[in-house]
Amino acid sequence: MLLETAEELTQLALGVAAMYLALRLVLRLQQSPWSPHVERRRAAVMCLLALLVAATMVAEDTLKGQSGPIDTAVLWWIRAHVPAVLTPWFEAVTFTASSSVLAPLTVAAALGLLAGRQRAGALLMAGSVVCAALLVYGMKMLIGRERPALWDVQWYWGSSFPSGHTLVMAAFATAAALVAGHLWPVARVPLLLLALAWTLLVGLSRLVLGVHWPTDVMVAASLGMSIPLGFGLALEARKLLWERARTGARGNSIDGDR
Repeated sequence: MLLETAEELTQLALGVAAMYLALRLVLRLQQSPWSPHVERRRAAVMCLLALLVAATMVAEDTLKGQSGPIDTAVLWWIRAHVPAVLTPWFEAVTFTASSSVLAPLTVAAALGLLAGRQRAGALLMAGSVVCAALLVYGMKMLIGRERPALWDVQWYWGSSFPSGHTLVMAAFATAAALVAGHLWPVARVPLLLLALAWTLLVGLSRLVLGVHWPTDVMVAASLGMSIPLGFGLALEARKLLWERARTGARGNSIDGDR
């Protein structure tokens, strides 16, 4: 099992590197204005590719039914090693990722950013959460994976794949970290680590409560984090291209006046 995991991680790393190099080559050959932005934001682009590739690999195994024994074994291991006294705490963690909490937080954050004239940040926050919610709804309707029934659990809407709580929380937390990191660059890395930690904690809570399979959570976390990351890269590129076009138009105007 360890050898298989190491092999899959190696394939993931090689695949991401190859995809990034291919993307840079295509953009250079096409002389795309996006090329400098992709090179400048290499780490973010590679992270985005890694998340998407990881989600694809796990989802493929899940949909083929190859993850069942591992999923079941992990859930029973968690059930045996997490004290029952912690269950109410994990229920509270899950509640922080519910629509009752995230919807008003997203609206408040977007309105606050708009009031502070941070329109790109507001768009990133609202767009990421809305896209995540729509993705969850669509995937649940299309895939229809049965939830675990290993022990008595609380009922939740929808099918098991992917974990909606995890996916939307990942999108919200990552978007919030990116926006806050833009406003306070010195805190960018700690904020992203905090967003990752809270996302993983929410995902763990879904496993402790027995309402999702581990692969549901893995795919959800990867997709949830990739949404604001991709959204943010697109907004940055759009801003740079717009500023370049405006600078070019201004330069042409000055040359014409001369």
